[in-house]
Amino acid sequence: MAGARVKFLSVVGFSLICLKMVASTKTAPEIPTIDQAYSKISNSITVEWATVPGATSYLLTAKDGNTVVETMVANSPGTVTGLKAATLYQITIRSISPAGRSQASPPKQAKTVLAAPILQVSSPSSDSILVQWEAVYMAIGFSVSIMQANGLGRIWKENTTNTSLTFTSLDSGTLYTIKAYAWNANGTPGDDSTCNQRTSPGTPANIQVSFDSGALKASVSWAPTEGAFNYTVMALSDSSRLSCSTTFSSCIIYSLQCGTKYLISVSASNDAGSSRSTSAVTLKTVACAPGRVAIQEDPPGHLSVAWSNVDLGDYYVAFVKSDDGLEVHCNTSLTQCNFLSECGFTYFISVFAYNKAGQSPLGDVFNYTTAPCCPSDINPVLVSSDRVEIVWSPVRGAELYETKAVDGFNVVECNDTAPACTLSALECDTKYNITVYSFSEVRGSNTSCTSQFITTAPCSPEIKNISKDDFSMINVRWQSTNDEATYTVTAQGENGLHQCSSTGESCILGGLPCGSVFSVTAVAETPAGRSLPSYSVPLETAPCCSASLTVTQVTQSVINVSWTVGTGALTYVTVLQSHTGQSKCHTHQNHCLLGCITCGINYTVAVKAVSATGLTADCAHQSYSSSACCPLGVKLYRLGPNGIRIHWQASRGSANYSTDLYGSKGIFTCAPSAGLSFCDVTEIPCGDVYTVMVSPVAETGLKLTFCPKKIYSVTCSGSTLGMVIYRGKRNVE
Repeated sequence: MAGARVKFLSVVGFSLICLKMVASTKTAPEIPTIDQAYSKISNSITVEWATVPGATSYLLTAKDGNTVVETMVANSPGTVTGLKAATLYQITIRSISPAGRSQASPPKQAKTVLAAPILQVSSPSSDSILVQWEAVYMAIGFSVSIMQANGLGRIWKENTTNTSLTFTSLDSGTLYTIKAYAWNANGTPGDDSTCNQRTSPGTPANIQVSFDSGALKASVSWAPTEGAFNYTVMALSDSSRLSCSTTFSSCIIYSLQCGTKYLISVSASNDAGSSRSTSAVTLKTVACAPGRVAIQEDPPGHLSVAWSNVDLGDYYVAFVKSDDGLEVHCNTSLTQCNFLSECGFTYFISVFAYNKAGQSPLGDVFNYTTAPCCPSDINPVLVSSDRVEIVWSPVRGAELYETKAVDGFNVVECNDTAPACTLSALECDTKYNITVYSFSEVRGSNTSCTSQFITTAPCSPEIKNISKDDFSMINVRWQSTNDEATYTVTAQGENGLHQCSSTGESCILGGLPCGSVFSVTAVAETPAGRSLPSYSVPLETAPCCSASLTVTQVTQSVINVSWTVGTGALTYVTVLQSHTGQSKCHTHQNHCLLGCITCGINYTVAVKAVSATGLTADCAHQSYSSSACCPLGVKLYRLGPNGIRIHWQASRGSANYSTDLYGSKGIFTCAPSAGLSFCDVTEIPCGDVYTVMVSPVAETGLKLTFCPKKIYSVTCSGSTLGMVIYRGKRNVE
């Protein structure tokens, strides 16, 4: 400030020098006379004077001690500014023209008015405004007035010597204009200070709370409050503090907690402050979802759902929905519900708590899978001695089937995803307790499935012996461990089947054809089924005997025995038996020559048929008498011109003979009378050579031709009596 003053004086000095220079040529204007000097504003003094002719401007000077403040003005009145409040100044004025400036006018004292109080205003309540200020220099009192800024209503004015003042009974939320000034000991008012202040808003009324249970939010509304710029809603609980702010008359509080009681209040605010909060409105949210849900199925078919009690829950609803879409529920004030359940279903279970606010949020959804259903139509499709095949219809909920066959301490199992099972390695003729358990990964095996008894087919018998009795009956014996089984023995050959049955350990096969090979097996049968056949045992019947037997005398000591071929016979043994001995031959043909036969002897002829394995059949026995012996000493004697006597020596035993003469002119035969050893042929031509054979005649009348032949020549000359000439011997058949 001092620097400015020095600068200002330098300028003035320079101006005076200039004026002196001008004065040397022109006349300075007259000195003005101050009419009055007064202060209306604490930092200025206004000066009034009479106009000086020729003056183009005026220089006002205010001096306070060493402080000088000058102001150039154009005409009266003029105001010196930049002064101190409540300060006494010496005021002078100079007129200025182009010719120079005048001398300073006589001084006149003037005092600046008091400074305006610096106001600090606030609204401590919705119906009051507090005005505060600091002490003002030289002030002994203050005057403060208030009115609505819009000019409506009355004006309140208060005088005080204090530095604060409170206006009450004001309208809430209303903008007021406050004006204050100080006065000094003379009662002169100082500068006034003006400011605007709004009262804080009133408490909101008509609070309404709407709760959204699904979103866990609350919508709070109220009647608008005058002068409120903003509203704040508070929701207080024992464990949380939530709020929302808005410029409107409603607000939504989010993230409310279930099972909680909130106290909700609303306050309004503006630039003056906040209103009192409203009386709290109580809001009870929906209960929380019940926890510790326990699900049990005991006994099967009865589902029990239990849960823990929750705060603010008035009652509960449990929902059970099966995976086929069917849903049931129960409503209770307790903490447990019971439902009927079925096997093989998955149930989805949820529990809700209810109160006046609505339904609790969705808690955990539990799923409970009941045990899979048990197969009920188990059907054995094959039962053998060591194997059982069973099938059943698929059941709901089963992912795997476990089949167990229990025989005392032995267990046979099979597991399969298919509704069928083959139990193998079982004991024959054994009762098994068979159970099919259904299995699921979630629930495991359903151990309540019922069982059924299945007995395996009987054990296979073992043929121990096959024998033939005196009546050609085949007796088959076997060994077996079955209980109450019926056994069937089958002999199978090329010609068909032959069977016998028994409940014991043997049976007799009859009517088997001779010369046949059979495979003999035995099978056991019980109500459970048939066993596998026993190991087969071969059976061969004796070969068939020949249908006919023929004995032919070939020579005196040789016979030929022939027969028809019998089935199953590979070779034959022929035996010729007499009191003199035995002759035998073994051949694979259907005839046999037996030698060393004694003529005129009774024999027994027997033929045995022998199979390839050496099995024999004693066939028919037949008596045979060998032929009489050929006669000895055969001679021819003439009995005249045309007669011949044939004479021989008879062999042992009695026999009939026949004589034949074969010549070129014919055959001549004669038979002796019984007991004679000769016979006569008459009318035989002479002059011819005859072959003579005397043969014994068999009982059948057959003439034997194996005796030796003799050749005789019968001449026509000489004596008519005597022997015929022997020409030789001829053994011709």
